[in-house]
Amino acid sequence: MAVTVSTTAGKVEGIDNGSHQAIWGIPYAAPPSGDLRFAAPQPVTPWRQTRMCTEAGAACPQPPSPLPGMAPGPQAEDCLSLNVFTPGCDDGARPVLVWIHGGAFRTGSASQSMYEGRALVERGDVVLVTINYRLGALGYLDLENGDRNIGQRDQIQALQWVRDNIAAFGGDPANVMIFGESAGGMATTTLLAMPAARGLFHRAIAQSGAAQSTLTQEQAERVRFELSRALDIEHIDARRLRDVPVQHIVDASVRAHEALASSLFLPFAPVVDGETLPQHPLEAVRAGAARDVELITGTTRDEWRLFTFALRNHRSLDENGLRKRLASRLRTIAPTDPDRAIDRLLEVYASNGRQSWEVFDAIETDRQFRLPAIELAEAQSQHQPSTFSYLFAWPSPAGRGALGACHAIELPFVFGTLDAPTMDRFAGRGAEADALSLQVMDAWLAFAREGRPSHDGIGHWSAYEPTCRNTLVFDRNTRLESDPASDERRIWDAIL
Repeated sequence: MAVTVSTTAGKVEGIDNGSHQAIWGIPYAAPPSGDLRFAAPQPVTPWRQTRMCTEAGAACPQPPSPLPGMAPGPQAEDCLSLNVFTPGCDDGARPVLVWIHGGAFRTGSASQSMYEGRALVERGDVVLVTINYRLGALGYLDLENGDRNIGQRDQIQALQWVRDNIAAFGGDPANVMIFGESAGGMATTTLLAMPAARGLFHRAIAQSGAAQSTLTQEQAERVRFELSRALDIEHIDARRLRDVPVQHIVDASVRAHEALASSLFLPFAPVVDGETLPQHPLEAVRAGAARDVELITGTTRDEWRLFTFALRNHRSLDENGLRKRLASRLRTIAPTDPDRAIDRLLEVYASNGRQSWEVFDAIETDRQFRLPAIELAEAQSQHQPSTFSYLFAWPSPAGRGALGACHAIELPFVFGTLDAPTMDRFAGRGAEADALSLQVMDAWLAFAREGRPSHDGIGHWSAYEPTCRNTLVFDRNTRLESDPASDERRIWDAIL
């Protein structure tokens, strides 16, 4: 069956699945190609005839994903589209959830099977919107003669589309929650600090991403220099790159990323430019820029294991190798006495019988993910009482448990897509997994409805306060803890 909806640009036709309706690949901006490559998103050209929206739109051109089951689907520069999942295109005025996918600002799409919206919208009576945006150099390269932070501005354009159109899809434009994971979480928290995004959303969930990879203008210049080397072009600007085949830009981005990997966690990321992003998002949140936005932020327990799982000889790391790796990562944090900083870290992280590789992964998990999330919760809780913290501790069965509760493990639990391809091997299956998924889904849905994630399945989830640091731990035995892993947090406080 089909469903037809009127938007500000024209009518669209999607699929009526009975229990929910899905409208795929709706353009929210003009194709960002030709003269619009490296330009801020422009309004879409209206159409007269009903537009068929029964298939997902193309993802932004990107390198292959290294993760199984994460294929983004077809790719093209004409990628600024979104998908809407709804119980009904009526006047239901339901809460609206807008998903910003992750992928290191380089890969991913709104239509990956893990993000399919049926389970969430049917269980929660909500409207889910999943968006594509420009990635890599196409979305996050800071160029002369080009607009800045255009990947972020794509997201703002999509949120403006939601404001202007979502009522026709059964949603309430006055009750919008944005949420994202990894780079999507970082994008979500960056939007907290962007003036053009204010008023377009009312709640936010940042999963394993707290704007920790925002670039300075000096760092952005280094990225530009490395991309120019990779393209063998002495001086690149937006005008020159508009004539370069898009695949050449994607391939050069991979080489630039590799060249910068040792010094920049994510070379393609939002840039603090003084205009579209006036200051670092954490500084803006501390100053109260997002005081009206209710927030959940958190991480998985073993984030970094996803990134080292396939590294050759990682599990044979000895103490000497561990110290060398830590020294290379801590030189900017503790430049005056890195050896002392390493000693203090090892006193805590190696005290419970962990092997060297486990110690390294635990330290990097905290440095790259958990500590930024804690900082964000502390900053926002000073202005917004509805600020909540979580830790996702369910372990992956993959690799005989070596992945632990790794980066991205919570995603199929959030979307209720444990039955998506490869998810049984990555996230597990069975009654306990299904029960945990319902706990997470219901918390996210309760938060979207009223800004409070508590529900009968998990009990009362207390707000985050720096004095007690209440954190909900999602696991086989979901529970509220005060300041989990406090020894590790305190040693970082001392070092920093």
